[in-house]
Amino acid sequence: MKKFLWIALGLVAMLGLSACNTMRGIGQDVQKAGSAIEDAAKKK
Repeated sequence: MKKFLWIALGLVAMLGLSACNTMRGIGQDVQKAGSAIEDAAKKK
């Protein structure tokens, strides 16, 4: 039973860390898109 709990805890930790990295990447993409829109608006 303890082995199962350690495996489950490890999986949750891995998913949590990968989710943080994914959210950071999405944030950077949204920021770049916003900058591109802002630049296009300034050119008009």
